[in-house]
Amino acid sequence: MTEASRADFIIDVLTREFGELMAIDPTAFRRKFRKMAASPFAFYRGSASLFYADQVGAYRDGDYLDERTSRVWIHGDLHAENFGTYMNSSGRLVFNVNDFDEAYVGPFTWDLKRFAASVALIGYSKALSDDNITTLVTAFAESYLTELRAIAHGGDDAIGSITLENATGVLHRVLQQARLNTRVELLGEQTTIDDFERRFSLGEGVYEVDEQTAVRVTAAFQEYLGTLPEAGRAVATRIKDIKLRKGVGIGSAGLPSYNLLLEGHTEALENDVILYMKQAQVPAVARWIDDDRVKGYFRHQGHRTAESQRALQAHADPWLGFTELGGVGQLVAEVSPYAADLDWSDVNEPDELSGVVADLGRAVARMHSVADDESSHDLVDFSTEEAIVAMIDKNEAGFVRYLVDFAHKYGDQAREDHQDFVDVFRNGRIPGL
Repeated sequence: MTEASRADFIIDVLTREFGELMAIDPTAFRRKFRKMAASPFAFYRGSASLFYADQVGAYRDGDYLDERTSRVWIHGDLHAENFGTYMNSSGRLVFNVNDFDEAYVGPFTWDLKRFAASVALIGYSKALSDDNITTLVTAFAESYLTELRAIAHGGDDAIGSITLENATGVLHRVLQQARLNTRVELLGEQTTIDDFERRFSLGEGVYEVDEQTAVRVTAAFQEYLGTLPEAGRAVATRIKDIKLRKGVGIGSAGLPSYNLLLEGHTEALENDVILYMKQAQVPAVARWIDDDRVKGYFRHQGHRTAESQRALQAHADPWLGFTELGGVGQLVAEVSPYAADLDWSDVNEPDELSGVVADLGRAVARMHSVADDESSHDLVDFSTEEAIVAMIDKNEAGFVRYLVDFAHKYGDQAREDHQDFVDVFRNGRIPGL
């Protein structure tokens, strides 16, 4: 593909993916695309649709895939910045994969390849040599396979979590930092107390809602309560305030979201809870997978997102659920004070980076293993870890090399694509912007 035709391909893929939303809110997408223009990694984060178009096009392969391993529950946007902490339903701080908005059922290798290429981009941004990048991707691949084998041999009882008790190094520091966060601090940042009652503060990206909208959101909230697991059924159900938020992140451009302030389990103001109710979208990967059983399994995209997160996390957020608003699927979850992301700017030396990506390999193996025949759904009705290990065993020696080679090739491709994207965007070639 020539440079000119690749640029046209990028325009076509992005327009098909975001065209409808761009028409609704072009300003939000100009902001999104300027953020994507900042670096090759930022572009890679925001262009999952291009990655998957390549997986069925120029970078198509069937390595390590059969009828089962091509339809496991996958994260859908597994790059190096989609990891962080959360408080699970058992009250424990866990470091794990996060942000399941793009989760779907598809080839397990697509998760691994997307992560491997993101490692190459991070390594390049830190001026690491190709040999260093090879070492990092190798550490991830070997750790993933070792953990997956242990789970296959030990069963679901072998699936653990990265917690304060067993984390080391960088990940332990992230968990410790999350532990210092408090609900009071979060409430102080987003709310104010007026006449002895707590309300949301108005600010950039936060807007009042009219009475009609508040009634609709409240009705959707009542419907959402019925989607919570019985064991974790919420005790806080009185809404104190509702505000509209407009997405400003790379992945949320143009999407409306509502924040709901709930009275907590007591009348004490420091126990109040903040939930978000946001419009869910068709995941980028779904546009490139033709599987009627998967498409027909979900009521709407909010249901898909919530069900996927429950499938891929052993102990998901107890507030996680879904609803509909105006006939459109919504995801509902807590704005948690205990969420802390892995900051790659704090990790720079090859040895430390290698330890981190090895830990992430274990986390990804656990994620893939949770969502199978032992979980609460029936969409993936076989042992994921056993199916994947069986396929890798056919060519174990080539597995690491497969991911390393892809990381280098697609890392180079993403850097070239970033430059093409900047050129077409700054020269006004993206329709609607």
